[in-house]
Amino acid sequence: MKAKQTVHVVSHTHWDREWYMPYEAHHVRLIETMNTLLDTFERDPEFRSFYLDGQTIVFEDYLQVHPEKKELLLQLSREGKLAAGPWYVLQDEFLTSSEANIRNLQIGLRDAREIGTVSRLGYFPDSFGNMGQAAQILRQAGIGTAVFGRGVKATGFNNQALDSGHLESPFSELIWESPDGSEVLGILFANWYNNGMEIPVDPAEARIYWDQRLEQASRYASTPHLLLLNGCDHQPVQQNLSAALRTARELYPETEFLHSDYDSYIRSLRAELPEELTRIRGELRGQRTDGWYSLVNTASARVWIKQLNQQAQTLLEKTAEPLAALAHTLGSPYPHALFRYAWKTLMQNHPHDSICGCSVDEVYREMETRFAKSMEVGRNLARSSADFISSRIDTSGFSAYGADAVPFTVYNTSGYGASRVVTLELEWSHRYFKQSENPVEIAGEVERRSHAAGMLVDAQGKALAAEVTDLGVRFGYDLPDDRFRQPYMARALRITFEAPGLPGIGYRSFAWIPGDKATAGATDSVKQIAPDTGEGLHEAHAAVSSNEDFILSLVVSARTLENALLRVTVEQDGSLTLLDKKTGMTYTGLGVYEDAGDIGNEYIFYQPLGDAPVTTAGLPAEITLVEDTPWRATIEIVHHLEIPAAADGQLAEEIRTMVLFNERQAGRSASTVTLRIVTRVSLERSGSGVKVTASFDNQACDHRLRALFPAGIDTAVHYADSIFEVAERQSVPAPEWKNPSYCHHMQTFVDVHGPGRGLVIAGKGLNEYEVLQDRQGTIAVTLLRSVGELGDWGVFPTPEAQCIGPREAEWMIIPHGGAADRYEAYREAYAFPVPVFTAAARLHSGELPPDTGWLEWSGERLAFSSLKIAESSGDAVARWYNLAAEDTELKLHTEAAPYETTILEEAADAPIGSALTVQGFKIVTVGIPGTVRQKGR
Repeated sequence: MKAKQTVHVVSHTHWDREWYMPYEAHHVRLIETMNTLLDTFERDPEFRSFYLDGQTIVFEDYLQVHPEKKELLLQLSREGKLAAGPWYVLQDEFLTSSEANIRNLQIGLRDAREIGTVSRLGYFPDSFGNMGQAAQILRQAGIGTAVFGRGVKATGFNNQALDSGHLESPFSELIWESPDGSEVLGILFANWYNNGMEIPVDPAEARIYWDQRLEQASRYASTPHLLLLNGCDHQPVQQNLSAALRTARELYPETEFLHSDYDSYIRSLRAELPEELTRIRGELRGQRTDGWYSLVNTASARVWIKQLNQQAQTLLEKTAEPLAALAHTLGSPYPHALFRYAWKTLMQNHPHDSICGCSVDEVYREMETRFAKSMEVGRNLARSSADFISSRIDTSGFSAYGADAVPFTVYNTSGYGASRVVTLELEWSHRYFKQSENPVEIAGEVERRSHAAGMLVDAQGKALAAEVTDLGVRFGYDLPDDRFRQPYMARALRITFEAPGLPGIGYRSFAWIPGDKATAGATDSVKQIAPDTGEGLHEAHAAVSSNEDFILSLVVSARTLENALLRVTVEQDGSLTLLDKKTGMTYTGLGVYEDAGDIGNEYIFYQPLGDAPVTTAGLPAEITLVEDTPWRATIEIVHHLEIPAAADGQLAEEIRTMVLFNERQAGRSASTVTLRIVTRVSLERSGSGVKVTASFDNQACDHRLRALFPAGIDTAVHYADSIFEVAERQSVPAPEWKNPSYCHHMQTFVDVHGPGRGLVIAGKGLNEYEVLQDRQGTIAVTLLRSVGELGDWGVFPTPEAQCIGPREAEWMIIPHGGAADRYEAYREAYAFPVPVFTAAARLHSGELPPDTGWLEWSGERLAFSSLKIAESSGDAVARWYNLAAEDTELKLHTEAAPYETTILEEAADAPIGSALTVQGFKIVTVGIPGTVRQKGR
């Protein structure tokens, strides 16, 4: 006998904060929707609940306009009619960092607790693919169920569910497992999250509606409990829902219709689940589909916002938070509220239609402002923390060089110890002045009493090679905590040098010794550059060297650079030949540029039929040596690439009439423009990779620019940095895949390796790559994608998505010896986007040694993620994750008593001692009470 079906109708609205309209236009509609909802609750006692899209920012945005309604929202939440969270925003999981995903959950749950009823549901309704570690993250947050709309089964145009011939699960319900073995109940919106929208009240219409909807929902259900979602994108509240459900009950007396909520539905579902459900492991990215609607190409729409996002995330999680944590251990209050503000401001750019670049142009003008606001807060937090620490460092040893020695501190907060090339601007010979004084005279006074000659020394008294540019006398000001602003004039220098042996999280102290205090006996050289000119670039102001191991130059010839690990040669066409001296392996043809047409949209790359990409392979380039210092050498390469100016005229007509992107016949125009690409290839003395910067002024439309890196390896799989994992991915698509393009997301890097050799390409805000099926394992990294329409359900021109104007991209090429050696390459890649931070100091005694490290750690195959202060305990908390399937050991060198906690940084277990076994692929968070500073050196 067939079990009686229960239909759970869950009312909701999926609230894209900004998309096909700017934020404030959507905001006005949100206010109207919320007012209608509150009115519906008041007048209809049968209207039980409404789900506000799993994101607390909906409440925040509403209360910004109606703060007087806060108590009403709290009451409705306490009554179970509204549930808040668990997220702050519905982010794109792959384009936001690992820590950004965690902050999103932490802040969302914190805000939800203040609102009332907390939604304990892993809510991913419209993510463009789902991260593989989602189950582990949710489990650590006490969440056992996830719902999602994409990634498992074919989803076509306008989110229609398609039978592709291969379904990873026969049911909507499945077990979703992370690589570490954590699992949650996964529920797929097999018929999308609008399968119960606009339910008719009229019996004749209702019969047609329900016959179709019940059949569709039953097709994928493993139990008699059917989920019908009464809403869609920006869907107004269905105010006559109670009447519509009464009609349904009359038409289908054998079926139970409930105005339900997610918690009630999931409880009922779990009670009747079959014993065996399909298990899906890791990432859900729609790889067993035809490939047209995975939406991965949003990773390359408006690349510049991805680059700003990378800078903003890195500033908060890898610089400002660690520095503030270190300052806190010395007694400085941790600015929790300001960090929340900075993160919230940044995360307002993280919704999937925002960070993905698939909205109208007005959205990105506002996003640029949000990025700037978040970064301004982050920079100020980092600066105040670094200044606080530096004020406690004992710099008195530099007094041996005289009272005018200028000490400063170089902080490394990447988590990985290394030598780093540092550039900073240093001010000295300050002359403060009052409003009554003449600034012109004071500037002249400073000019007469100071000059740029001198030397650079470390805390042990060793003189270091440095390149010094005199920036002249300039204005500045201090903002003391206890008195009015203090303007001054000071001599300014720009200094570039290699800071050797920086601890993974810690600092080293140095000092600039002006003028005649630069005594003889220096072991290295100082280069002097005149103010505002590049004169003297290759002439040393002083060159004294008694260190036989010191490398005076990395330049072998005008086109070849070499250090102890690598040798890189620029070929005539500008491509690179790289020798890994450790393995003896050579890589050729690296860095060729490829430009192809794109007549798709912000969501989907589509190359015109018959289009042949234009490349720089074989195209003679201008090659110039532009930097030759003991710590770094740089070769500049200039290409002039003739590319079509745009698509031909047919594309505009096809867009206007909504011709589906993969049915378009437009080609590329016959007229061309010159794309001038200036590439700078740098090799550092201690570097295990080659750093590259490309600059170009894009004046073409409807195209995609990529850089190509043949690994010289024919392999079926490759590896990409993702959310708390380096995910193994197939290089050859599944048989169902029809899209000629097979692109993927990455966070920081992608790796192709085989026996004895491997190649890692790391980028800064470059989130799209493809491993070409050319039997060479060629990695193609997207630098620019120019398109002119949003796409999706209407005609929304986006001329600014053509990204016309100056653009820049940065990446690093890191060879390695294959599977066994790849983790060292990964650490280099993780450290690459994290800049050092510098702070001026004064001559004084202090409680801290001039060189020291915090949180010294070791662990094979572990990646460092974050260091901050937990709001609940006040303890420092640090996070790592195991990159491999095998268990490994995390060793902490600290005098504190560390303990293991969760990603929510709340519950403390027993102390773990100095070592902790970390299971394969596990994310581990460690609390460290009190000071975490190790002994100074």
